[in-house]
Amino acid sequence: MPPSTLAPADSPILRTKLPGPIARRIIAEDDRLVSPSYTRSYPLVAKRGHGIVIEDVDGNEFFDFSAGIAVTSTGHCHPEVVAAVQQQAGELLHMSGTDFYYPQLTELAARLSQIAPMPGPHRVHYGNSGAEAIEGAMKLARYHTKRQYIIAFHGAFHGRTMGALSLTCSKVQQRRRFGPLVPGVVHVPYPNLYRRPAGTEPEQYARDTARYIEDWVFRTEVPPEECAAIVVEAFQGEGGYLPAPTAFLQELRRICDKHGILLIVDEVQSGMGRTGKWFAIEHSGVAPDMITIAKGIASGLPLSALVTRAEIMDWLPGSHASTFGGNPVAIAAALATINIIEREAMQNAREVGEHILARTADWPQRLPLVGDVRGRGLMIGIEFVTDKHTKAPAGEQRDHVVELAFERGILFLGCGPNTLRLSPPLIVTKHQADLALDVLEECILNVGSGGYRRPTWGDEVGA
Repeated sequence: MPPSTLAPADSPILRTKLPGPIARRIIAEDDRLVSPSYTRSYPLVAKRGHGIVIEDVDGNEFFDFSAGIAVTSTGHCHPEVVAAVQQQAGELLHMSGTDFYYPQLTELAARLSQIAPMPGPHRVHYGNSGAEAIEGAMKLARYHTKRQYIIAFHGAFHGRTMGALSLTCSKVQQRRRFGPLVPGVVHVPYPNLYRRPAGTEPEQYARDTARYIEDWVFRTEVPPEECAAIVVEAFQGEGGYLPAPTAFLQELRRICDKHGILLIVDEVQSGMGRTGKWFAIEHSGVAPDMITIAKGIASGLPLSALVTRAEIMDWLPGSHASTFGGNPVAIAAALATINIIEREAMQNAREVGEHILARTADWPQRLPLVGDVRGRGLMIGIEFVTDKHTKAPAGEQRDHVVELAFERGILFLGCGPNTLRLSPPLIVTKHQADLALDVLEECILNVGSGGYRRPTWGDEVGA
């Protein structure tokens, strides 16, 4: 067995004022040459990474508690992943798996079948991104069921290509001026236990949220016999890091079974060990019909997978394909990634996640800006509010905390209108987590006291 890779880095190291001179020059070039549609929360210009550490072009070293948006599951440039990539790159870079055969396609499919959260046998379709996996799931659901409607949820993020965007219902800017989108998609409420109506019990509220589909949508908008699929995140990501209650997912499964509807679970951000299990849906015991996987599957290389019960993937040759999907180098990275997650990183995610949740448990009572802390494993959301009674969102203050943490060497990102996400690589140690939480708590207190002043670089990054 290879030695453990969970050795702690000492701390962030800041050598220049942020951003440094080289970073400023690159940001100016980026502003001139690169699409303005990209969102940048702060002026990080990355050069290299190792473990949870990202070094910028000026030599500043940061703790990355975003993991490249939950992608670098085994940390940056894990030596086993790098070795697998280097070996594969010297043997075969590409042969399109949609036109030819190569053993890596079946090897990874077999590993994914072993960990899939529904009974087998299974089939796998490969793509390059979460959006591609969702596009494939939408097409296959319509193909297999011969039905046209798909139900998705408020707050959902499933991608930005036209089909995936039609399911996405997270931020209006993501949809502005792109309509008309793919027809036949209906959005319904997603349960938020922190913001449930006063006087309601959590389990009943969760069940009632799911039953809205039968009680309202199937009576007024969508004939159930024409509904192909319900697409849901078992742990809503961009919508605010909201774990789906078990009762809600159980009710969705019941509705799908009753009406012959496919249950598609988006595990793009929550899968591959991030919540302490291979997939977030496993916490509920509910078995989906399809899952979509991407982000953390290959530790930074572009790869996605649509995994279904075998009888569902019944489309004929030519129905759907991807030139680069299942690239052999990306698959090599994925196989190494699965080995690391299985051997140590998933258990570490459980243990360090429990440590973080225990340490932050009193933040809603002790820190004036924190309304709620929630999560599983290393997928933890901290929701900011200006008033604990009304739960008025504190989105601006959340953004200020993220900026101030960057100035102190910790990389966080927001999600939803007012939540800060903690999604470090699954190899993060308790020591590293404590260092990051120390900084985060200081930043929250600083912003809450009114002592924070926005940085001079704000305008440069479109803040």
